[in-house]
Amino acid sequence: MSIIELERTAPVLSVNPLTRREQVVLSNLSEDVTLEQIATKLFVTRNTVKSQVRSVYRKIGVSTRADAVAWARQAGLRAS
Repeated sequence: MSIIELERTAPVLSVNPLTRREQVVLSNLSEDVTLEQIATKLFVTRNTVKSQVRSVYRKIGVSTRADAVAWARQAGLRAS
């Protein structure tokens, strides 16, 4: 599934809703990928991804990557 398709089909979360782009970033956030790699895949800068990750953490109430990934799995977001 392409990034564009994922953005179109990403579920809208009812509690602390994430933007579609934040959902895409979160779905790409795994233990073995760097922010730079995500940025390259999404055609944005590392700082843009970093900002989006901070926003995701704030909205879902976590402070670590591992917690964010676990939250995404529970929410049913698939990794890209």
